[in-house]
Amino acid sequence: MNKKGLDLGSLLPDSALMPLRRSGLDPVPALAETRTLAPVSRLDLPLKIDVWLVTGRDEVRSVLGSVDTYSSDFNHLAVQVGMAESENPGGLGFSDPPVHTRLRKLLTPEFTMRRLARLTPRIEEIVGECLDRMDAAPGPVDLVEEFALPIPSLVICELLGVPYAEREAFQEVATARFDLLGGASASLGAISDSLVFLREQVKKQRDEPTDGLLGMIIREHGDRVDDEELAGLADGVLTGGFETTASMLALGTVALLEDREAARLVREDDAASGQIVEELLRHLTVVQVAFPRFATRDVEIGGVAVKEGDAVICSLLSADRDGERLDTFDPHRAPASHYAFGHGIHRCIGAELARMELRAAYPALFRRFPDLRLAVPVDELEFRDASIVYGVETLPVHVR
Repeated sequence: MNKKGLDLGSLLPDSALMPLRRSGLDPVPALAETRTLAPVSRLDLPLKIDVWLVTGRDEVRSVLGSVDTYSSDFNHLAVQVGMAESENPGGLGFSDPPVHTRLRKLLTPEFTMRRLARLTPRIEEIVGECLDRMDAAPGPVDLVEEFALPIPSLVICELLGVPYAEREAFQEVATARFDLLGGASASLGAISDSLVFLREQVKKQRDEPTDGLLGMIIREHGDRVDDEELAGLADGVLTGGFETTASMLALGTVALLEDREAARLVREDDAASGQIVEELLRHLTVVQVAFPRFATRDVEIGGVAVKEGDAVICSLLSADRDGERLDTFDPHRAPASHYAFGHGIHRCIGAELARMELRAAYPALFRRFPDLRLAVPVDELEFRDASIVYGVETLPVHVR
């Protein structure tokens, strides 16, 4: 039972939660065993349709890359879990072409490297401010609260164009959303609260558009996108760009503290640092499973017959551990393709922004605090259990 009384694990059979279980930074052995036995297997979920877990690397790529055979439309999921169409959170994750195509085109210009480059000085400034606060704090510091959470939160404020006066309120709703999706300290109204906040931002920017993403879309597309769609897109950016990056910053730090050679390379070698970021993304794969897909026709995956209407859940973590020696973290490994950001038309549109934050944050952290170390044994850390986005609740560290 979590702090708000919502026991998410009790809502599903334990076998269904296996793909979300971990032992520290690693998946539970049952995930690899399942993949070895069959790259596609039935998952025990209380639904009227069959649900298939896809664990093989090639099979995951095939499913995520086939937009004609598998649908992500929210209504498929809503029918199965008893949600109303009005509860659709909007955004890209639960939409198919042509809706998905139109919405993604609205966002794409803001996520080009040219547009993102303008954020580099501010990202470095945000990281430095976090390090200053950590340096000034007496005793152990919670790296989650002081580093992993504020960096992506404030970067997204810059990206969306949230006015400085309202950034504290934005961080509050963002953090609440983080708690809900992480499965700990859940606030049942967090998604609703974030959408209310973002709808208000959209209305304000209709009158006075800023230089951020919201203002850019309003100026360039005007009435062709309504307030609800724009709030949904902003909420998708918040969900995809905040929680995942925060989890990577915290868990990546744990991995680097367990591998001092990797920490040294991150601190001293810029070229190696970028390579290590990619290895951390692959090894940790914090988004453990992709949004569910629903078969639009009878199809065979990995030798298994899947019927039209069946649900398909791809284990991104399993796919990224499927291969020779890929079950270990190797800071010297040449960058390997991975599914940390998904694949196909639903691949995370903010992947490059996340990389920018990680490449700025890790080296700065270990250069500022070369003696950084955990304040508790790693086996005493409280990792999130059965969470779609894996993470750690707190990360107490000594900075000197």
